[in-house]
Amino acid sequence: MKEFSILALGGNAVSPMGDPAMTLTFALKALSKKGVNILRESSRYVNPAFPKGSGPDFVNAVALVDSDYKPAELLDILHEVEAECGRVREKRWGPRTLDIDLIDAAGRVFPNLELYLWWSGLPPEKQAEIAPEQLILPHPRIQDRAFVLIPMLEVLPEWKHPVTGQGVAEMLSLLPESDRNEVVRLPNP
Repeated sequence: MKEFSILALGGNAVSPMGDPAMTLTFALKALSKKGVNILRESSRYVNPAFPKGSGPDFVNAVALVDSDYKPAELLDILHEVEAECGRVREKRWGPRTLDIDLIDAAGRVFPNLELYLWWSGLPPEKQAEIAPEQLILPHPRIQDRAFVLIPMLEVLPEWKHPVTGQGVAEMLSLLPESDRNEVVRLPNP
């Protein structure tokens, strides 16, 4: 059975495939070759690294995909593609050639609501120090990231957060205007 999922892709370092925009394009093609069908993809956007000052500007995009993979299997495929693009996991929120986050998988809350709420409520200073050892869905930081919500609004404006029920535009409107203004659409190639 097909699983509809939302991916957020980003990078701010040169990879063996080229600059970050070229790397994102390569990643989507690589995912297709691995059985992940790209249904819709956003424009590319540029924005400051997160957290601010942690490296060069990022290029980001969002894609709606489907596959026969279960969420954990899809995450393994995403990590394979990251590795193909030279991703090395050395520093949390540091520069990287490619980062592909699984934002949502068919509206699931995974592994359970209690763990999701714990991770989504983690204070910012703790977010920088620790990362989950297991998949948490929906992504516990989506509501905080204009660089995901803006391209998501382009690709999947009707999506509702499976826990809060908020839509993409509503979550985006709750972010500071300065965060929203930092995400700039790149011209189409």
